[in-house]
Amino acid sequence: MRQGGAPGGAREAPREAQWIPRRGGATIIGAVSAVTFSCGQCGASLAFEGVRTQTCPYCASPNFVEKPPSPGQPDPTFLVAFTGDAEVARRRLDAWLGSRTLFADSALRRAKVEDLRGVYLPAYLYSAVARTDYTAQIGEQYTEIETYTTTENGKPVTKTRTVTRTEYRPLAGRHLGYVTDVIVSASNGLSNAELQRAEPFDLKQLRRFQPALVAGWIHEEFSRAPAECQRLSRSEAVDEVGARLRRFMPGDSYSDLAWKTAVEWESLEPILIPVWVLALRYRGDKPPLRVVINGQTGKVTGKVPLSWWKIAIPIVLALAAIAAAILLGTGGAPR
Repeated sequence: MRQGGAPGGAREAPREAQWIPRRGGATIIGAVSAVTFSCGQCGASLAFEGVRTQTCPYCASPNFVEKPPSPGQPDPTFLVAFTGDAEVARRRLDAWLGSRTLFADSALRRAKVEDLRGVYLPAYLYSAVARTDYTAQIGEQYTEIETYTTTENGKPVTKTRTVTRTEYRPLAGRHLGYVTDVIVSASNGLSNAELQRAEPFDLKQLRRFQPALVAGWIHEEFSRAPAECQRLSRSEAVDEVGARLRRFMPGDSYSDLAWKTAVEWESLEPILIPVWVLALRYRGDKPPLRVVINGQTGKVTGKVPLSWWKIAIPIVLALAAIAAAILLGTGGAPR
């Protein structure tokens, strides 16, 4: 992706990530007419063109009212396009729901795959140069012959055995590398954790944004500030550096790994990511069930509400069967 760095190995001052506001506050559909709605429940602001819904696609709230587009919105730089149509996504959703209904809340039967909505989700694509200082204890295994005494037939016996031991030595160093393709949600309706569960996206298929690419689709306004998304991105970048260090550690084992990372030459690009969303309010006292499908790969994520009595019945039956088997094995009930 966009990898920063000074040419010829020269060092330059760190550069802050930049974003460019959209002029005039028009919707990103551009020349195509779109209507923006705001959800009073989850706070998402979504633009519709050629599609309509009476409820919010993210939380199924009917508190969904028309509003003017928000001013100062960033123009998306890139877009990951949907792969497959709504029918393909519905088949995946139907199979996913069908595989989880055995112990699911019975109210889940009200879920209709027809309520699935395709949404272009606002996000930021982050990359940076990461400079990391780290320390660790590296373990090297070795074997030695050990003599020990045991008792056999009431008499002490001396024997030998091979034992494996670990010697730890300190290690310190510096790691330099690019962190790329970090995606964070800029949506009020869909959290970054939910987006992470739906990843990965094949960013080799990124396309330069054009208004015609989102015509006919629901798309959400950028609801989170770039500075907030940059902080989330940096946190994910540091976690990625930690994962690289764990893979990099030499020796047979390691412990006490600690690191401190500084990032520079950051890039933060506003992009749109395709997701299919199903939101179902199945009980008034419960949060809605939300299923998110990766609009590119078809990966389905969500947490189905369980019915504890459906789980309890098989457990009780299994315990009863075990008790009956024990009684039969002991020749009947005790007197």
